[in-house]
Amino acid sequence: MTTRILVTGGAGFIGSHYVRTLLGPHGDPDVTVTVLDALTYAGNPANLDAVRDDPRFTFVHGDICDAGLVDALMPRHDQVVHFAAESHVDRSIAGAADFVRTNVSGTQTLLDAALRHGPTTFVHISTDEVYGSIDIGSWPETDPLAPNSPYSAAKAASDLIALAHHRTHGLDVRITRCSNNYGPHQYPEKVVPLFITRLLTGRRVPLYGDGGNVRDWLHVDDHVQGIELVRTKGRPGEVYNIGGGTELSNKELTALLLDACGADWSSVDHVPDRKGHDRRYSVDCRKITRELGYEPRTDFADGLARTVAWYRDHRAWWQPLEERSSTGRGTGGHP
Repeated sequence: MTTRILVTGGAGFIGSHYVRTLLGPHGDPDVTVTVLDALTYAGNPANLDAVRDDPRFTFVHGDICDAGLVDALMPRHDQVVHFAAESHVDRSIAGAADFVRTNVSGTQTLLDAALRHGPTTFVHISTDEVYGSIDIGSWPETDPLAPNSPYSAAKAASDLIALAHHRTHGLDVRITRCSNNYGPHQYPEKVVPLFITRLLTGRRVPLYGDGGNVRDWLHVDDHVQGIELVRTKGRPGEVYNIGGGTELSNKELTALLLDACGADWSSVDHVPDRKGHDRRYSVDCRKITRELGYEPRTDFADGLARTVAWYRDHRAWWQPLEERSSTGRGTGGHP
């Protein structure tokens, strides 16, 4: 029996990887996918070229805040996997309105339509940033939310609204909270592709503060694996952390990227730290491992090398994005 999945934000970095995986040779032959994407600056139609001619694939250009459009699409689908979000912390610090609109109101619009039309499963893709910052140890899913940026606050709000729809209405909501992703097709404002694309073209890169902020790195392949486990085997009303198991300070990550791109520390500008910059993220992934059998499969050194090689070989993909940024439609920075 075919499962009809509505994927919001499916032209973005993680969403498109999910769609390409789902419709690829090792994906699920019993699914069809509709991508709903507003094609803002981070949404790229080229990310979906590999599946565009697949008869199981449909693309709809539209906004998740458009209640009429969402209401028309929802009855045609059995499940929702909700990626669509504004996700760049620096942008949220400069102005939070778009983050509240998309991440909170957009999620509410989708949930309202799901209640009316009854998709069986609603997978809400979130982030470890909703937990705030942790000095030692790792967050389990039961830890309270303590977001520090407008971006993470908007994501925390959307998490709570989604869970409320499960508890109040019985909607089958499942939430994933991932650590920092990296891999091909990531918009070059996030730290890994930003540094790679600048270093490959002989430019300088910015390192915030003392470079001691720590992140856990998750290859997008492993993230997608975790999402599929939650979609197919997860429990309604549950939250699942998805991590990569590689914690690095920004300074350590910078050193690896410099080496991979054939550059040295003379290419680094030390810049003032970001406002409210969380010091360390670390998620406890024992729940998804124990319940669903998740394990990250990508060795970080190999994953990073493959990511650098992809950007080296696909300048035609990212250079137009940089040109668009230089005209004011995008900005560089850390995640």
